[in-house]
Amino acid sequence: MASEDLPANGHGGPADPKPDPKPALRRRLRAERAAYFASLTALNRTGLEAALAEVLAANLPRGIVAGYHAVGSEIGLGQAVIALHPRVVRDGPLTFHTGPVTAMKAVAGLGTIAEPPATAPRGTPDIVLVPLLAIDRCGTRLGQGGGHYDRTLAALRAAGPVLAVGVAWDCQLVDVLPADPWDAPLDALATPSGWRDFTRT
Repeated sequence: MASEDLPANGHGGPADPKPDPKPALRRRLRAERAAYFASLTALNRTGLEAALAEVLAANLPRGIVAGYHAVGSEIGLGQAVIALHPRVVRDGPLTFHTGPVTAMKAVAGLGTIAEPPATAPRGTPDIVLVPLLAIDRCGTRLGQGGGHYDRTLAALRAAGPVLAVGVAWDCQLVDVLPADPWDAPLDALATPSGWRDFTRT
């Protein structure tokens, strides 16, 4: 029997913290998004992405927009007007570059994510469209776990105002998600069915 004066973990230090719920949550939500994506026909997907582009066009303020290259079951940005595309920097914030989508190449080690060449001119976005696994009704985002967008939004916000807009299928909006102190909240969410402003809730 363990003494009440010592934690049951047996090493005499503080009790082990609660396990992080995010890895299991990511697996479940990734599978749910993939199942939803697989249920759509090509025509369905095209229509939903076109609807998303219309929502963005109707709600985004003027400014330089940074987008992303959709991978797997992520929703594509359709005809949304994108000025900048991200490049991954290991353990640092993303950098954003101009240039045609046709110049982007898949990044070794990051699956099929395409990004502009390192030689493409850099820019600073006023608006960042952010992919995600899930987002809750307060603007808390759950990403893939690499922390790229958390670091990026922290760096951009330290330098000046930036609008961070989550982009998702409607099924990716959930009631509540766990949040860590370093998680960068989003300002708004765009889905094919509409726009949600978290700064007014």
